[in-house]
Amino acid sequence: MLAAFVYFILPAILLVLGLPIFVVLILTSLAATLLIAHVPAQAIQTYMFGSLDNFPLLAVPFFVLAGEIMGRGGIANRVVTWVVSIIGGVRGSLAVTTVASSELFGAMAHTSVGTVVAIGRLLFPSLTKHGYSERFAVSLITSSGAVAVIIPPSISMILYAMTAQVSAIKLFTAGILPSILIGIVDAVYVLIYARIKMVPLSAPARWKNIWASTKEASWAIGTIVVIFGGIYGGVFTPTEAAGVAVVYSLFVAMFVYREVDLAELGRIIVSSVALISQILIIVTGAGIYSWLMTTSGIPQNLINAVSALHLPNWQTLLFVNAGLLIAGSFLEPPAAILILTPLLLPVVEAAGVNALHFGIIMAVNLSIGLYAAVRFEPVRRTRDLQCAHGHDLSRRVAVHHRQFCRALSHYLRAGDLDGADRRGPLVAAINMPAHSHSQNGVASLAYVGASTS
Repeated sequence: MLAAFVYFILPAILLVLGLPIFVVLILTSLAATLLIAHVPAQAIQTYMFGSLDNFPLLAVPFFVLAGEIMGRGGIANRVVTWVVSIIGGVRGSLAVTTVASSELFGAMAHTSVGTVVAIGRLLFPSLTKHGYSERFAVSLITSSGAVAVIIPPSISMILYAMTAQVSAIKLFTAGILPSILIGIVDAVYVLIYARIKMVPLSAPARWKNIWASTKEASWAIGTIVVIFGGIYGGVFTPTEAAGVAVVYSLFVAMFVYREVDLAELGRIIVSSVALISQILIIVTGAGIYSWLMTTSGIPQNLINAVSALHLPNWQTLLFVNAGLLIAGSFLEPPAAILILTPLLLPVVEAAGVNALHFGIIMAVNLSIGLYAAVRFEPVRRTRDLQCAHGHDLSRRVAVHHRQFCRALSHYLRAGDLDGADRRGPLVAAINMPAHSHSQNGVASLAYVGASTS
């Protein structure tokens, strides 16, 4: 009983009180050390710093720095311009551009925060100018940026591969199809939304503009080619790819596009260090927390408890999915992965789920959890970049976040809609009142069937 309070109830109380996640992990680990584990207090600092002694973890600071360079060095701007030139002339094309640009830049920036900041800075003014409300625009940008959790090579997947001891390259490969699927669902949703709301048409696509923007964006698009080509071509590992991404993006930003000078590079490094420190301090706190929880026997006790219930595999996965959705609504994906993987991976492996498959289940659930209205950190980051023009939209965007999540949910379970709008599940989701559907997380449960078939 005491162990359950210290490892689960105490962190929940501290989170409700508003403490940062790394403080919650360290205080919980200290309480567990003093009250349950009975190990020397020096073990905390030993395992905290020991958790950083991991070669694949080097990819995190490199990818964060590369994402910052791309966001401020003109690479993101040219990618967006290229996508706009291709999708022009369709009602809702600017919203689809936001989704597609987030997918592309997510593959280069590797973090949802970096994607939201870069795409929000570039597209929010255009969205509001072309007939979209501020709250819809912010919801679209933050929801599209959340998919960067799944798009390889994301930092969240690197952390999962490190924690679960699986191949990062295989995990990246497994994440390609789900990320594309979610992007397509979001794009279809915004197209239907734009048609229903009669959003004005944008300028039509022209081959001349497409060719000009493609030439201008060729160096920017080359970032994806270098990263993925190098990884899957066996030229370098994901960690080495992160370093190559920094060198390539710095070369393009400074010598090709000439939008980054030494002063701007210094500011980029400072902002990158701030984000890197946030991630790594969570890694250190989660390292000691996971070690204490594992050595206390909680994962094995959880396996025994689940086995005693004699649940079918799909029901076990149903509860795991629901728990991940709730966790994703409150925790950043890196923190949730580092904390929950040692706890839940033995449970799902006992149910016959492969560790790689569970990595995608976790990433998809946590990305959908970012859609929820419980937390608004991406919205605040976007708002800080003048996106809301000084107005606090964090509370008003809740309804649109739920609509994006409902659209994904209804699409993936379209065959099981009782009394749905005959025009299709996505139209039904758009027209549905905000209070009429609370089960936003059903979308991720589509992965349950894949593991039991």
